[in-house]
Formats: sequence, C-alpha cells, structure tokens
Amino acid sequence: MENQISGYIERITYQNGDNGYTVAVLHLKSAKEVTLVGTMPDLMPGITVRCDGKWKNHLVFGQQFEVAEYKIIAPADLLGIRKYLGSGLVKGIGPKFAERIVERFGTATLDIIDENPDRLLEVVGMGAKRVEMIRECWQAQKTIRDVMVFLQRYSVSPIFAQKIFKTYGQESIRVVSETPYALARDIFGVGFKMADQLAEKLGIEKEAPQRIDAGIEYVLQQLAEEGHVCYPLSELVKVANEILEAPVALIEARIEALKEARRLEGISQVYGGSLLPFIWLRPLYLAEVGIAQELRRLKYGHSVLRSVDPHKALAWVQEHLKIKLAEQQMVAVAQTLTDKVQIITGGPGTGKSTITKAILAICEKLTSKICLCAPTGKAAKRMAEITGKKASTIHTLLEYDFRKRGFKRDKHNPLECDILIVDEASMIDTYLMMALLRAAPNEARVIFVGDINQLPSVGPGNVLKDLIQSNQLPVTTLNEIFRQAAGSRIVTNAHRINKGQLPDIANHSDSDFFFLEAEDPQVVLEQTVGLVTQRLPRTYQLDPKKDIQVLAPMKKGIIGTENLNRVLQDALNAGGTPLFRGGRKFLLGDKVMQQRNDYQKEVYNGDVGYIIDLDPVQQQLVIQFDEREVIYEASDLDELNLAYAVSVHKYQGSECRCVVMPIHTSHFILLHRNLLYTGVTRGKERVIIVGNKKALSLAVQTDDVKRRYTGLKGFMVDQGVYAHV
Repeated sequence: MENQISGYIERITYQNGDNGYTVAVLHLKSAKEVTLVGTMPDLMPGITVRCDGKWKNHLVFGQQFEVAEYKIIAPADLLGIRKYLGSGLVKGIGPKFAERIVERFGTATLDIIDENPDRLLEVVGMGAKRVEMIRECWQAQKTIRDVMVFLQRYSVSPIFAQKIFKTYGQESIRVVSETPYALARDIFGVGFKMADQLAEKLGIEKEAPQRIDAGIEYVLQQLAEEGHVCYPLSELVKVANEILEAPVALIEARIEALKEARRLEGISQVYGGSLLPFIWLRPLYLAEVGIAQELRRLKYGHSVLRSVDPHKALAWVQEHLKIKLAEQQMVAVAQTLTDKVQIITGGPGTGKSTITKAILAICEKLTSKICLCAPTGKAAKRMAEITGKKASTIHTLLEYDFRKRGFKRDKHNPLECDILIVDEASMIDTYLMMALLRAAPNEARVIFVGDINQLPSVGPGNVLKDLIQSNQLPVTTLNEIFRQAAGSRIVTNAHRINKGQLPDIANHSDSDFFFLEAEDPQVVLEQTVGLVTQRLPRTYQLDPKKDIQVLAPMKKGIIGTENLNRVLQDALNAGGTPLFRGGRKFLLGDKVMQQRNDYQKEVYNGDVGYIIDLDPVQQQLVIQFDEREVIYEASDLDELNLAYAVSVHKYQGSECRCVVMPIHTSHFILLHRNLLYTGVTRGKERVIIVGNKKALSLAVQTDDVKRRYTGLKGFMVDQGVYAHV
C-alpha cells in the first residue's frame, strides 16, 4: 500500500495541546475519506497536504494513516481548490464565492487570482471592493507561503509561520535566518527551545554568543513570568547552565558582555544577611528604580488642594454618608487630607470600600479632577458600582498608543487629576506600576487600596508588599471586621485562614460557606462537576457559566484546570462545530479567558468572555468581553483558554456569585495560605470547597510562600548610588 497520500483536510476531530498529536479526516482525490493520525499541531480544515507515513489498523477505530511528515501544497483538482478557497484562508472568499469562482475558471482558478485578479469581476455578485480585498489577502498569503516553504524546511508549523509573518512581514525570512532567537522574545508561543532547534538547523553553534545571550535573557524572562524581577547571579548561572549545556565560564563572560551592552543590570543587595550580586533585565531594573523615583517625586510634590481641618471633615462625612467610622478608618481618611501618597490595606469586611466612599465624598468638595482605577475590568466595574462614580482599568486610563507601542499618558502627557485612587493595588506588577506613576502629575495625591495577604501580581514583582515593608510611605492597616461582614462565613473563614487557623467547615443550610469532603480525586472531580452543572443552579438559581467559577490550584491532573475545562465543556456546552487550536476545542457559547495583554484588541491577561459567534470556515470567532465584541483569527487562538475552571492566580481582581474550589493533597506543591485565602475571597455569595481536610490543613499551615526576588524595597530605602556588580 502507498506510503504517501494527498488531499484536503475535511475536519479536525482531535488535538492534544501538549504534544500536538492530531486526528484529522483527509479527503482524497478519489473522494474517499481517510483518518490521519500523528503530530500535526497546526492543521486547518480546507488546506491541501501531502503526507508521508504508513497505514495501520487500530483495534477500535479501524484503518488509519500514521503521518511521519506532512507538507502543505497547492490544491490540484477542482474539489481541492474549492475547499481551499472556501476554508477562510483567503479573506473575501467563503464557500458561496468559492463555488462560483471555481465554476467560472475551473482548474485555472488559482492562476487567475495570482496573475489577473481583476477577472474575478466576471463572477456573479463579485464587486470591486471584494476583489481588492481578495487581491491584498492573496499577495499576503503568497508571501506567507514563501515564508512557510522556507520554515517548513526547518519543521516550523504553518500557524507559527503566520505569526512570524504577522510580526516581521517582508523581513521574516531575513530575521529568521540571521537572528532566530529573536522569535523567542518577539512572538507569543515561541519559546527558547523552539528557537534553539531552529538555530541548530540553521547551523548556529552551541557556544555562539548569540545563543548564550538569548539563553540567559530567556532564563530571566521565564523567571519574570514566575514573578521575579531580579535573580541571584550564582543561581542564574546555574539555571542557564542547565538549559544551555555550555561552560559556566562562558555564561559568566556573556553576562558581563550583556551588562556592558546595557541589556542586563547587576547590583549587590542584602539577602539573608549577606550582600549578594543580583541580575536584572534592564527594562525591569529601570522600572523598579523608576517606581522609587516617581514615588519620591509625588510624595514631596506640592498639592493644589486647599487645606481642610481633618476633624471637621471626618465629622461632616460621617453625617453626610450616615456612617460611623472606626478608629483606623478615620486615620486613613485623615491621612488623605495631609499626605501626598498613602496605602490602605485590609482583608474582606474591614471597610476598604467605606473608606473609599468617604474619601471621595470629601475630595469632591475640593476638586472635580478625581481618577478612579483598578488593574482589571471586573475590579474597575466593582469600584464603579461601590462608589457610583466612573472607574476604569489602568490600561484604559493610560491610553495605549500603537505607534509608540506604549501609553499615551506619561510624564510628558500626564493624567488630569488632583486625586488618584487605585483599587486592588496588590495585583499591580512592576511594569504597570511604573507606567501609572509616570503619568501621575506632581500635584496629585495618590491612594493605593489593596489586600497584601492575597496572591501577588501575575506579572513580575511584589510591589504593594515591597512598598509597605520599605516604611517610606504612610500605611493604614485595617483589621477590624464590621458587624455586617461578620455574619458572613466567607469573611470570617478568610480571616481565620489568614491567621493560620482552619476554617469553620461545619455545614449549615443558611451558610454561604460549605465544605464537601472527598478523598478520591475522581470523586472530587464528579462532585465539582455535579455542583456546577446541577446542584448549585437548581438550589440557588445560578447560571452555571456566568454565576459559578471553578478555581483550582494546578493546571495538570484529574482535578487540574485543563481536565476540569474539558469535562465541564462537555457537560455544559456539548455539540456544535468546533475550532481546534493547540489541543483545545472552542465551541459557540464557551466561556474563555485571555492569557496575555493584547493592546491591539484591548483585552488583558485574565479577562473572561463568552464566544458569541464562531465561523469554522473563516477560522474565526467573536468573543463578548463585558460590553465589547472582539474578533479572533485562527493564529490568535493560542491567546485563549477555556475558563470554566481557572487558576486562583488568574482570577485575581475578579469576583463571582459562587466559587467552587477543588482542594486535594495531590495539589500539595501549590497549596499555600495566600492561595486558599485569595480563592475564598473571590466568592461574593457562596464558596464551596470540595476535597480532603488534610489538603485544607496543609494550605492553611503553609505560609512560606515562594519568595519573589525584587529590588524595589531597597531602591525605596536607598536614595543614593547603588553598588553595581
């Protein structure tokens, strides 16, 4: 039997995101359909491929063609041409026009589009605008095909070829040939290992400076994704040596060269009682030093607001809002009237929202130039609901500029505000804090409100905690739980967890906090799915997609987010024609989460939305994020994950009516007090923990949170010259 077959991809039936293993249906010229299996991570319906491999008989699924290698080729017959044009790869041509074009031009269709596209006007219903769209897309596709042909020699997938072209355009082949490691830095989804494999095939030596430099920067970038702003020099060398398998002396020499080139910075700082050398990526170093400098500027800047007697203001605001402020709350409000920069921190139920409303009421008598913001859309929306005033995300407030690839609001074009109140400040990473502070005018008073016992930011740094520990800014810590909040077991248990005490897990029908015990992970899974799909919607009239959020500590495993998402998708949203990307299946109606900041789409890491339109032909879907609809192309889909279940870290700053948390000893690596605390405080009306008591106890007792290496605390304290290493 032949070991090479060709045809067009009819549909994708399965993909594994971890290893790219794919099951697809291939339509042969003979009209026979065969099943392809193998590592083909980026096949798309409609494309024509030539596959090399062997036939085999599967005990359950029957005859299959096991693909060893595959190559995308131009379709040769009418059916293949029609399928290719109707696949959505060429904008302006869907199945209807594909049928008409092929009917008019037959096997000469592709030559006509390539050489004389104006003849497409001969097709019924085809207008000049559509022809121009097809012409532009075809030329782009032509260049992409050249890039694909070049990259296929080096086993780079078609989807990544599209992303490379989208980033570098006509320069794609030159950039890939000369500086393949740039791909790891510039293109989401291309890591150092993929770039390294490509570089090896291009003939770049293992000890080439280009490779060692890229490896060192890659390690620091990966550490930044784990939250570190800097890293001890000795540990950095050790990690880089494991990845690069290059001599330590060479790595050390290249670190020195990168410092001289101002791509890295090295400074000694005290850690564990000793003065140790640390290394920063230069942008992160500049951000940390910049935060310290900007806060000093704001702290000592002149306020334009008239002086107010704090005692009179406190008496007036309590009468005006019909509230009684506790002692620490009064201290926080009074500091707003005297200090230029301050921090207010406290857990749930301690009155942070009340303070914000009181500060606003007083400040509105002094100025109309007040800005309210928070790191996420959900947090900003909640802030607006609490205060009754407009609040925006920090990104929106700073106004991203695509031309300069940065924010429009900065020191040259500052925000127009006398008061800047920032909620959920514990979520702000180093880069975003620097951008926000740079845009604050000298006269502004800046108030940070947050809970430092929550998980730190998803991005690098532990900014709020570092600022508090530096003792350079006024801080008010709220620790009194108010009577109204004290009736909530979500609130009281969150505070118990924070103090290192086990939560009260006795279940009462009128409670807002429940614990369902299960020892077997499979039972935990079944209980979690049953709660989301049946018990909670039926008992509390909750929408399983919009009102319930599953939060899990880990990604892998039977009760990790990946498997939970697969099972919950099947239970809540089965059916329909899917789009596949990287092993993930997307369906109309799915709940999804954005995985990175995308300024062009104006969606950010952690934003949750719902698929409201899905076109498997055009390989495109539309997602509703709050009031906005955003279009995603096939090459954008690796920015998305299903969000029926998400990590606690990714859900920071968001709240849901009901939170379900599977907690099990199989999660032991990630079971920490602040993770459990953060997860519990995400639930507005109900929190249900499913798992075993041992895991709950382990999480409560484990307070040695993995340290994030940062330099901000030191930069805040030391205003002089720092010792470079």
